[in-house]
Amino acid sequence: MPNPPAAPQDPSGALAPVPTATRFTGRSALVTGAGGGLGRVVARGLAAEGARVVVAGRNEAALAETVTLIEQAGGTARAAVTDVTVAADVRAMVATAVAQHGRLDVAVNSAGVLGGLGPVDRIDEREWERVQRTNVTGVWLCMKYEIERMRRDGGGAVVNLSSAFGAHARRRGLAAYIASKAAVSALTRTAALDVIDAGIRVNAVSPGPAETPMSLAPGESEDARTERMKHMSPLGRLTTPDEVAAAVLYLASDAAASVVGTDLVLDGGISA
Repeated sequence: MPNPPAAPQDPSGALAPVPTATRFTGRSALVTGAGGGLGRVVARGLAAEGARVVVAGRNEAALAETVTLIEQAGGTARAAVTDVTVAADVRAMVATAVAQHGRLDVAVNSAGVLGGLGPVDRIDEREWERVQRTNVTGVWLCMKYEIERMRRDGGGAVVNLSSAFGAHARRRGLAAYIASKAAVSALTRTAALDVIDAGIRVNAVSPGPAETPMSLAPGESEDARTERMKHMSPLGRLTTPDEVAAAVLYLASDAAASVVGTDLVLDGGISA
């Protein structure tokens, strides 16, 4: 018997998602921060379950890789080069999704940065502003224009990527990032109350350290990170990107129809 073909891989070596359900067939989805990391995995998961996905981010080449991976797996995707801190870019991003698919059903706001590291009194002002501008203002701008369109379409689902390090847990040296992600969690809950009457559900997922480059300390190897996490996390390991994507897809799906304004924490017990 011949060997089965190898599963397609992305440039980081992660296995491509295999379609196992069709929760999003016929639906239009938009994912920011989709040039890599959690955003790419979420976009591929949505496409694997039938969504027509627009992937957005600042790096055109990285977005092209995401589109290729989705199309190789039999999905449908288009890239939209976008800086989420620029309102004109965000409006154009939403317009791209609507032009492609006629409506917007699901929006996942995953774009974010880690910066401003060090004690709170030593954070550079420009670095503080960069982190807040991307992580907070960027999420707000995306929701503003995504929700504006969803109101016209009669409803939809928005999922924001926050972090366990914010409203749920703290660590020394991460004040800028933690402040921004705590704001995303609060913004999500408030927005959920503002728009549920329009049939739009807004929720958040707050991962702890995940198997992405962002969780690596400067100069740290993946093996050293794994060893460090054995002592930091009660679960004894990192959260996987697939686990985060599964949580996002649940919140975006009809199975979560009564879930409004939640902030789902996936951190292995760090904030318990």
